[in-house]
Amino acid sequence: MIPAAAPEWLYAFPRNWLSSAAGARSTLAAMEGCCCPIVELRRYRLHPGARDALVRLFDEHFVEGQERCDMRVIGQFRDLDDPDRFVWLRGFADMEARTRALEAFYGGPVWKEHGPAANDTMVDHTDVLLLKPAPGTAGFRFDPRLRPEPESPAIAGGVVIATIDHLSGPAGPDAVAPPGDASGPAVLAQLVTESARNGFPRLPVREDANVRVTFLSYATADAHRPSPTTAAGVQRREILRLQPTRRSYLRHALPPLPSGERAG
Repeated sequence: MIPAAAPEWLYAFPRNWLSSAAGARSTLAAMEGCCCPIVELRRYRLHPGARDALVRLFDEHFVEGQERCDMRVIGQFRDLDDPDRFVWLRGFADMEARTRALEAFYGGPVWKEHGPAANDTMVDHTDVLLLKPAPGTAGFRFDPRLRPEPESPAIAGGVVIATIDHLSGPAGPDAVAPPGDASGPAVLAQLVTESARNGFPRLPVREDANVRVTFLSYATADAHRPSPTTAAGVQRREILRLQPTRRSYLRHALPPLPSGERAG
């Protein structure tokens, strides 16, 4: 169960995720449409049969509720290989912003109202990887205008594949996978472990982790053909096959940006 908040918490990219140092310009635009310097990959073990209830709570209340605290909710998913697993991604501008944001959200009105129902679905919420973009990469492309609206009809989101490579040493520039070509899927993002101290210990992260996580997407689960674990320095490989929820931003074949604009 996610602990009840002491006074206050919500999320924040130094409140600068939505406004620049000048106070006028979106930090998202300033970051060239990329998200995010800090990312959490969160995997929740749920009570049998409880996942749909958590998905409804999340899609209806926890997307905008968290983003009002300056977090970015990148994607939320059903694990195709485990009916009692819910997986999601959220991002922050930096570690200090993460602490402020979490204090704001988990002490705020949205979690106060809906958090108890969410906690009732969970067996364990502590399987969390704290990540950052791999060397030489910029993270996820992100434009919140492309996220399905609360009342929009359900559309196929394909499958997002997260390949988690557990590494024997640091993830240097040579650990970055190629971006793909016309014959295969493009890499949506590649992230590695962020080793900075967790500034919000009420939400633990896996301190033993040393990973590289590569995200791809496919139109269907059958289109994915896992590759063998042959890369140098990879001790173990996990593969998550993730089905986007109705309101997940991250999905297969994101539509073009509105009016030809760049993400931001």
